[in-house]
Amino acid sequence: MTEFSRVIRDLVSVLPAIAYRPPKDDEKKSLGRLFQETAQRYQDKPAIIFEGRELSWGEFNALVNRFAHALKSQGVKRGDCVGLLMENRIEMLACFIALAKLGAATGLINTSLKGRALIHCMNITNSIKCIVGEELIESITEVKDELPLADNDFIWVKDEGQAATAADKQSGAPKWAVDVMAVLEKMPTDNLPETLDIRAGEKACYILTSGTTGLPKAALILHRRYLSAAEPYSRIAFRAKQTDRIYLCLPLYHFTGLGPGVGTSLYSGASIFLRRRFSASQFWPEVQEHQTTLFVYVGELCRYLAAQKESQHERNNPIQTMVGNGLRPDVWDVFRQRFKIPRISEMYGSSEGNAIFINLLNKDKTIGTTSADILLVKYDFDADEMVYDKKGKLLEVQKGEPGVLLMKIDERFKFDGYNDKKASNSKIITGVRKKNDRWFNTGDVIKQVDVGFALGLAHYEFVDRLGDTFRWRSENVSTNEVGEALNGNAQVEMANVYGVQIPNAEGRAGMAAITLKPGVEFDANEFSTFVMNEMPAFARPVFIRIQPAAETTVTFKLFKANLRKQAYNIDEIDDVVYVLKPRSSVYEVLDNDFYRAIISGQHGY
Repeated sequence: MTEFSRVIRDLVSVLPAIAYRPPKDDEKKSLGRLFQETAQRYQDKPAIIFEGRELSWGEFNALVNRFAHALKSQGVKRGDCVGLLMENRIEMLACFIALAKLGAATGLINTSLKGRALIHCMNITNSIKCIVGEELIESITEVKDELPLADNDFIWVKDEGQAATAADKQSGAPKWAVDVMAVLEKMPTDNLPETLDIRAGEKACYILTSGTTGLPKAALILHRRYLSAAEPYSRIAFRAKQTDRIYLCLPLYHFTGLGPGVGTSLYSGASIFLRRRFSASQFWPEVQEHQTTLFVYVGELCRYLAAQKESQHERNNPIQTMVGNGLRPDVWDVFRQRFKIPRISEMYGSSEGNAIFINLLNKDKTIGTTSADILLVKYDFDADEMVYDKKGKLLEVQKGEPGVLLMKIDERFKFDGYNDKKASNSKIITGVRKKNDRWFNTGDVIKQVDVGFALGLAHYEFVDRLGDTFRWRSENVSTNEVGEALNGNAQVEMANVYGVQIPNAEGRAGMAAITLKPGVEFDANEFSTFVMNEMPAFARPVFIRIQPAAETTVTFKLFKANLRKQAYNIDEIDDVVYVLKPRSSVYEVLDNDFYRAIISGQHGY
C-alpha cells in the first residue's frame, strides 16, 4: 500500500470521530450511563482481569451497582464529592463508576500523598466522605483527626488482591471506618434510576495535579469532558474493538490511565488487563499471557522498557497499537524497530486542558494534529514572558519554530479549569486575536513539523514545558532534547536535565543528574568525548551529577524541583558532581577550590 493510500484509508476511518461534537451540558449523558450501556451490550464478554480475577461486563456492572447502592445507603447523593484513595484494583474502578452512577464526583487522590498534601486534596474537593483501600489505611489514619469528617464518613474497602503484602493485610476495618465489604453481598445488583437522569454538564471527578512545585490543584472533569475524550481515544487513537484487550498499568487517579485507558474500554467494550503498578520485567510476559493488543503508556515508562535486556517474550508480541504521551524520538525508534509496534498514537493534552492532539495518521515522532484553533507564540526565555509587537499583540512564531501553545476556548472546546477560580483564571489569556476572545495557556512549547503527506493536516512535536526550557549562551536549550542525547551514551541509563544559575553568568547553565547502567563505573573521558561529538557547545551540560537512582513520580516523570534547588552545591549533596570548565573538553570532578570560585563569580563562564 502506498503512503497516499494509507493516509486516505486512515483519514476516512476516523472522519466520524473528527466530526464528533461533545454533548451539550443539559443532555442526559454521563460516563455511568456509558458504562451501563456497554455492560448491557457485552454482558457475557470479559471486562476486566486483575491478579487472577476475571469479571464479565455483566458481573462488573453488578459489582458496581452493589457499591453504588451501598454508598447511597451511607448518604452519598447526586452533587456530592467523595475522596477515593486506593491502588489500582477492581474495587477502585468499581467505586469510581459507582459514584458516577449516583451523580457524585470522585476526588481521585494520588496514592503516594501523605500528611499535609493529603489533607489539602480532601479539602479542595470538598469531599464529604473518603473511600480508602485497606492497603492505604495508614495514610488516612495519620491525618483523619485533621479532616472535617466524622468517623462514619470513612469507608474502608478490603484488599483481596494477590499482590497485597502481609503488611497491607488488616484484621478488619478500624473502629472509626465503615466496612462496606461487609454489606456488599446484601446490596441489590440492579441499575439505579438516577443514572439515566445525570447530565453531561455535571461533575464526574477531580484529577489532582502532581503538585511537584506546590500543593496539588484540582482539575475539574465534567461528564461532557470525559465523554468527549473517550470517543476520540477509542475511535481515532486506538481504533478499539470489543475483541481487543488493553494493558493498563498506569495509576487510575492519573488522566492518562483513566481517559485513554478506561475511557476506551467503556466506549468500545474492549477488556482491560489491569495491573496494580508497572513492572518492566513482567511487562512482556504478561502481554503474551493475556494477549493484550492495546497499551496505554507514558514516555518514561517506555524508556524503562527500552532499557531492558532483550527477551523472548517481546518477540512476536500481540500489541497492535499504543496510545499515550511523552514518547521521545529515540525511544520511539526502539518501539518501532525492536518491539515492532505497528501503530503508535502519541497524543497531547492535560487534565485541565480544553483540547487534545492525536497522532491519528500513525506518523513517526509527532503528537499529531488537532481540530481546535491554536496559536504558537514567541517567548522571551531571558525575561520569562511572551513577546508582544508594537500594537500590543502576541507575536506568532514562524512555521517550524518552537512557540508556547495557546488553545482557543469556545463552545466546542470549553475550559472547565480547576476547583479554584483564581487558578483557572491564571491559565486564560484574553484579547489575543479579537476583543474578549479567550485562550488557554498550556505552558508548553511545541513546534510544527513536516511529516510528509498528511492531506494538509498540520502536525506538531512536543518540545518542552516552559519551566524546562532555559537560556544559555544566547540559545534556548530544551531539557528534553539534551536528555534524549545523553541517554544515547553507552554508560547512561537515565538523564534528568535542568538549568542552574551561575553567579555573574547570564541565563542558566545546563546540569544533568544521570544514573548509570547496572555494573558501570563512570568513565569521564568516554562521556566527555561523546558529549563533544554529539552536542553543540551551548547545549552541553556544564555540570554532571552521578545519582544512584533516578527520582520519579508514580507515572515515571522525572523530579527536577529538588535537583534544581540543590544544583551543584557540593556542601549539601553526597553525589559526585563533575564540571566542564570554561574552554575545557573533559569533565572533571568538581572540587572545593573550583566550587568556591564559581560561587564567588571568579569562574570564567
